[in-house]
Amino acid sequence: MEIQNVKFVKSSQFNHEMPKPDRPEYGFVGRSNVGKSSLINALCNHSGLAKTSAKPGKTQVINHFIVDDEWYLVDLPGYGYAKVSKSARQKFERMIRDYCTLRPNLVSLFVLVDSRHSPQLNDLEFMSFLGVSQIPFGIVFTKADKLKPQELEKNLKVYQEEMLKTWEELPPIFLTSSEKKTGLEDLRFYIEDNMKYFYGEGYDEMEYP
Repeated sequence: MEIQNVKFVKSSQFNHEMPKPDRPEYGFVGRSNVGKSSLINALCNHSGLAKTSAKPGKTQVINHFIVDDEWYLVDLPGYGYAKVSKSARQKFERMIRDYCTLRPNLVSLFVLVDSRHSPQLNDLEFMSFLGVSQIPFGIVFTKADKLKPQELEKNLKVYQEEMLKTWEELPPIFLTSSEKKTGLEDLRFYIEDNMKYFYGEGYDEMEYP
C-alpha cells in the first residue's frame, strides 16, 4: 500500500460526534509517551499530521484522518501516566473504551508499546479488555532502533511469555521505528490485507458516497 493523500477530518469526544462510519477504520492507541504521533506521521509520510510534543498527553480528543479517501486513521488519546488530573485520566479511558466497543466500522486497533520496557500492567490490562470485548488488535512495538538486536529480541520474548500466561495465542506483532522507517510497510500491508479480508477482494472497486 502506498499512502498518497491524508486529510484531517475532525476531532471528537463522543461517538455521535464522529464522522459517518462509512469506511473501514483503524485506531492507534498507547501509553502517553510511546511515540504514537511520530509513528502515525512516519506511517503516512506526513511530518505534521499528528502533533508531537515533548510533554506526554498531547492528544486529548479522538482525531479522525481520512487516507486516500478509502479508510480512516484514528489517533486516540494516550493512557497511562500523563500528568493530568485523575478525572481527566478517567475521561480519556472512558472515551477510548466507548470508541472501541461502539464504533461499528472499527476493523482493528493498534496498541503501541515501547520496545525498551518490560510489560506494563496498564498495557496488559487494556489488551485484556480488548480480548474480552472481542476487538481485533495488533501490538506495535515502537522505538525498536533504540535497542541492540539482542536486547530487542530479549524484550520481545519476555513480552510474549508474559502474554501467553493468559492468552491462548498472540495477536499480530509489529516491530517499528519512526526514525528509521522500519516496520511501517508491514503495517501498511496489514491494513490493506485486512480491508480485503473484511470487505472482500473487490473493495478496490467500491464506490463511497
